[in-house]
Amino acid sequence: MNKLPIDFKIISTGSQGNAVVIHKVILIDCGVPFKALKEYYKNLRLVLLTHIHSDHFNKTTIKKLAAERPTLRFGCGRWLVGPLVECGVSKSQIDVLNFDTSYGYGICNVIPVPLVHNVPNQGYKIHFPFGKMIYATDTNNLNGITAWHYDLYMIEANYEDDVIQEKIKLKKAEGLYAYEQQVLKNHLSKAKCDDFIFKNCGPNSRYCYLHCHDDTKD
Repeated sequence: MNKLPIDFKIISTGSQGNAVVIHKVILIDCGVPFKALKEYYKNLRLVLLTHIHSDHFNKTTIKKLAAERPTLRFGCGRWLVGPLVECGVSKSQIDVLNFDTSYGYGICNVIPVPLVHNVPNQGYKIHFPFGKMIYATDTNNLNGITAWHYDLYMIEANYEDDVIQEKIKLKKAEGLYAYEQQVLKNHLSKAKCDDFIFKNCGPNSRYCYLHCHDDTKD
């Protein structure tokens, strides 16, 4: 599946941590230990961050990354400026990226898109001269977002609707708290993911499911 035009490496995805490297120079999310980035951090030119949750924003790793790469650029929503500064990132290195606005980085154009989570969050469309991709995780829906005939879709497919509804039903019957109800509010189902992909994809598009739920960790 991972063939040109857009090269990617999933370092980690899911509740244990999230980090994806695109074309060896762009890091999307930084929710992993620094040692997971040792093979990649020296080549990075841009870090795109989505939201404050620790599986996407590892403060210790960001602090180390800022120290090792003092000229590295960080793109994010305004809600992450304060946390980045606290991690030792200079304000001069931080680009505040507004929704649905295109920002040129030479290697690509970046367009943030709003996502629906329990904290401020955004995904990213990334346009290279040779292809287009979209990255979106930790969202209830993708309403109002289009990515027509993109080359790569990296989209959350967190749960199967029938499976999670059955879990909620069983837990309620036992008088237990069903955390899955929060999952329904804050994460994207595989059905919604598939619907978005197949409404937008072209004949040569590829897709990669992200942030899939692992039943073995219940």
